Amino acid sequence: MRQRAPVILVALAVLALVGWYVAFTMGVVDELRRETRISGKMYARIYGTLGDTSDQAGTSALFDLSKEIIDLGVPVIVTDEKGRPTAAANLPFEARSMDDPRVVEYLEQLDAQNKPVAERGAGTVHFGNTPVVQQLRIVPVLQILVLGLLLGIAFWLLLSRERATRERVWAGMAREAAHQLGTPLSSLAGWLEVLGESRSEKTLDAALVQMQNDLVRLERVAHRFERIGRPPRREEVDVREVVARVADYFRLRVPTLTHPITIEVETVAGGPVIVPADAVLLEWVFESLVKNAIDALAGRGGTIHLRVAPEPEGGVRVRVADNGPGVPNNLRSRIFEAGFSTKQRGWGIGLSLARRIIEETHEGKLVLGQGGGGAVFDIILPA
Repeated sequence: MRQRAPVILVALAVLALVGWYVAFTMGVVDELRRETRISGKMYARIYGTLGDTSDQAGTSALFDLSKEIIDLGVPVIVTDEKGRPTAAANLPFEARSMDDPRVVEYLEQLDAQNKPVAERGAGTVHFGNTPVVQQLRIVPVLQILVLGLLLGIAFWLLLSRERATRERVWAGMAREAAHQLGTPLSSLAGWLEVLGESRSEKTLDAALVQMQNDLVRLERVAHRFERIGRPPRREEVDVREVVARVADYFRLRVPTLTHPITIEVETVAGGPVIVPADAVLLEWVFESLVKNAIDALAGRGGTIHLRVAPEPEGGVRVRVADNGPGVPNNLRSRIFEAGFSTKQRGWGIGLSLARRIIEETHEGKLVLGQGGGGAVFDIILPA
């Protein structure tokens, strides 16, 4: 709820802003309709006067028209031939007389809005804009302010989302570090237990070898995280060797009795498959994909197939496939998002980090492929 609070507040602010703008627009429309009705009455009065032959018809019509003009809200000041105000209507202040200095000052404002109309024998008419015109003049300013506010809100939301994503990634990195370290530590604890129960020299030799492998892995894990964010190390790496090492490591640590998991390696090339890469980070990617496959097969068993094949145009394609439940179609577009996970206790950092290592560090591709069943991931590394 705390994470959603800023979004809710922004949504309420936008709704209030839109509501106010709609109300303002409706007010302008109502004012335009009122002006239209008054204009219609003025036209009707004029045409009615044209058909009236009485002596007072013209004078009466002029008085009526002046009243309609005043009802329109148009500010008007009439001056004589010497420029002195003689009459006024719809002023924004209450003038005690036409000698009020504010009337002369306001006269200049009216002339800035519209060019005065001079009528011989009657003086000059200075007039301004109707209230609705004044309101419409500020609409562009309001639109710019509203647009700026919305852009500011959108920018703030993006920053908030980026900050939240970054925090989620760091939390995921911490959990991933604990997970990476936990596997060899658990293995070491298991071998120590075996040594405690068995005193045979054969068991001792086997345990020492595996414990040495776990110590090497701990050292590798310790160096992995310091590589993130630094310039990549590019050296000639035999992908076959890295894949074989990952497969051998997990073979000794997957279930073999209840719900057994089999790890197979297929190499299409007859010799080494060399690409410029960072061996430490590349091994991390393969381990993440194999570990995801093991998690998918947990409790059911199955097969994990790793295939290394040179690409016709150069480079290599490594496929990691399993015959587990696969990835639902509605989640295929999200599995590489940082923080997205289908596991109850997952942090959603493994695949996101793996793609970043392949695409940003190695300029390759990590894609979710199509398979007959289970999950299929393809890693394409350039030569």
